[in-house]
Amino acid sequence: MENLSGKVALITGGSKGIGYGIAASLLQEGMRVAITSRDYNAAAKAAEKLGKEGFQEVLPLEADVRSYQAQQKSVEQVVEKWGRLDVLVANAGVGHFASIDELSPEKWNEVIDINLTGVFYSVKASLPALAATKGYIITIASLAGTNFFAKGSAYNASKFGLVGLSQAMMLDLRNKDIKVTTIMPGSVTSHFNEHTPNPDDAWKIQPEDIGKMVVNLLEMHPRTLPSKIEVRPTKPGK
Repeated sequence: MENLSGKVALITGGSKGIGYGIAASLLQEGMRVAITSRDYNAAAKAAEKLGKEGFQEVLPLEADVRSYQAQQKSVEQVVEKWGRLDVLVANAGVGHFASIDELSPEKWNEVIDINLTGVFYSVKASLPALAATKGYIITIASLAGTNFFAKGSAYNASKFGLVGLSQAMMLDLRNKDIKVTTIMPGSVTSHFNEHTPNPDDAWKIQPEDIGKMVVNLLEMHPRTLPSKIEVRPTKPGK
């Protein structure tokens, strides 16, 4: 996409953190952006904040990635408003961390349903619109998709699965002129796992850093596809 101005993106979980950072970066390039949240008020507040920063082309949507019908409706609303969809950023995610003997079936299912099945639903619902524009799918995985750790059974399983899903999708779709990249961040300043961003997070990757990476991917020459990107803080926190 040599010129991003006027292109349209849908970002799941875009009301805060990485999703919000990506939304702001794409809006800076003149794109139109829809952001989803399970809570419409959260999406609307994020859109209002972006509007105060000078970005008007924002569509807040209420959608739970655990519902395929909700993802279909989101895509329909985006296409109805702007006539197209060029980019899907499958960002929505949660984390529950506990030893396997303490992890409840409910917490396991929530992590898998949002982090893995939710991406499948988002992609599946977006494919017809993305095929029409020869669009781009970017999934937000994690270094936890290649590095396992104690108390991470649900999260590791979801992110290992997401990396595999993304890479298989990449092979399925590249000959149909739809590009797929998965970004695997390490520590990012965000609200993930009920964290409140604070000055002590300065050593971490910032959401706008991931946003800039997404812009760079979209502007890359179409002959080149960075299919899997690992990114981590330059120096670990003390």
